Amino acid sequence: MRFPTHRPRRLRSNSALRDLVAETSIAPSDFIMPYFVLEDAPEPLEIPSLPGVYQHTLSSLSADIKEIKALGIRAVILFGVPKHKDSVGSGAYASDGVVQRAIAQVKDAFGDEVVVFADLCLDEYTDHGHCGLIDAKGHVDNDSTLELYAQIAISQALAGVDFVAPSGMMDGQVDAIRKALDRESMSEVGILAYSAKYASGLYGPFRDAVNVEIRGGGDRKAYQQDYRNASESIREVLLDIEEGADMVMVKPAISYLDIISKVSEVSSVPLCAYHVSGEYAMVKAASEKGWIDGEAVALEQMYAVRRAGADMVITYFAKDLAKTMQRC
Repeated sequence: MRFPTHRPRRLRSNSALRDLVAETSIAPSDFIMPYFVLEDAPEPLEIPSLPGVYQHTLSSLSADIKEIKALGIRAVILFGVPKHKDSVGSGAYASDGVVQRAIAQVKDAFGDEVVVFADLCLDEYTDHGHCGLIDAKGHVDNDSTLELYAQIAISQALAGVDFVAPSGMMDGQVDAIRKALDRESMSEVGILAYSAKYASGLYGPFRDAVNVEIRGGGDRKAYQQDYRNASESIREVLLDIEEGADMVMVKPAISYLDIISKVSEVSSVPLCAYHVSGEYAMVKAASEKGWIDGEAVALEQMYAVRRAGADMVITYFAKDLAKTMQRC
């Protein structure tokens, strides 16, 4: 019997050699840092279920972005936490809304040195907690919601955003937003579409961060994707690209590496993965218990997401991992 002469361990004998032959790379510039901006907050507030993550004031937001920029992170995504909510989420499309003010401030301070994405949805701004308008029967009204999504996109574009990121999973949302932006001569504004967003149990800490609770204890399974399915993600992605998406997203990340891989094979635009709040919180909690090396696991997960095919990752670990990479 003949044995192969190649022995993989020869390629793993020291760190320099392992780096030389590594198939996957990751850098701070591959991360998008999420920020929560709390309207009229006197000081930044740490989110208990997201240790190390804050609801920022406008001033603390700029200071933190300056810090991550020095670490090599060049992109952020902004989420608003408004002071007042109503049935139509009017704060989402107000010209002086919390996210609109945050966008303008960040672009004024950093210009093109930082890419600004803004979440485009209604749930943070509605008193019922759903991502769209509610009809007389208590159901989300897809088509009337699209009209408000268009208004949100225009207001964020006027504030100076680089990319709007529609996350509500309404049918036709990309088409409605793209047409509205083009109609207003704002074609330079890009769309990062939440194309494969699953009805996951991993969003709890995020809802704490944006002070959202669905009235009556409901859920979003009627418009977010069923985690038992994969093929519908491909259909959603291809449809969003056809409608004008410049980037597409899979959310969550670690539990959906198979979806990331499948989407990466068919997508003609860059692919983003969202390493969500629950994924972050689980690593943090286990690390605090001393059960795992949290930093090592976080980095391993980022490589897994990149290895699966994501071009960029939204993650609450961005700053911590960028610091680690800088030390190395």
